[in-house]
Amino acid sequence: MANQLIPSELRSGRLLDIGCGSYPYFLANTRFSEKWGVDQVFETESRLELGKQHISLLPFDAERDAALPFPEEHFSVVTMLAVFEHIAMDRLILLLTEINRVLKMGGLYIATTPAFWTGGLLKSLAALRLVSSEEIDEHQDVYRHADISRALNKAGFERAAIRQGYFELFMNTWSVAKK
Repeated sequence: MANQLIPSELRSGRLLDIGCGSYPYFLANTRFSEKWGVDQVFETESRLELGKQHISLLPFDAERDAALPFPEEHFSVVTMLAVFEHIAMDRLILLLTEINRVLKMGGLYIATTPAFWTGGLLKSLAALRLVSSEEIDEHQDVYRHADISRALNKAGFERAAIRQGYFELFMNTWSVAKK
């Protein structure tokens, strides 16, 4: 979904994927001139392999670190795919403010997160061991479009520059905020 939301003119710039994981599938399968990923844990082997694919990875813990390790207006696009729900709202607003800081003017922030109504369903699927209970247990909250929009606005994104929608049978939401 994220690839579909990125206009071609932004792909000549830098991309940052927050919470990309040890093997950042999205970064490996998207086209940008520079690709960066941050996450709290990386496996050494995957860092070496991804370096060969021109993907740069840096450690960053969204729950603890105060600032993203990049200068102002450094990225054309910042993504947070299936990460929003793992961060408590107070830390989320700080992180979104940092995202706004590192985005270039005209750049995009793109987020995906499970739809609000799927919280109970995901817990049931985890109890049946059909999805990872570890991952579902790490969810801090579920968010409606209005919650996401409000958080983005508090972080400095204009309400008029925020678009939102659903995908995967309305089970997931996407949000795009333009700086």
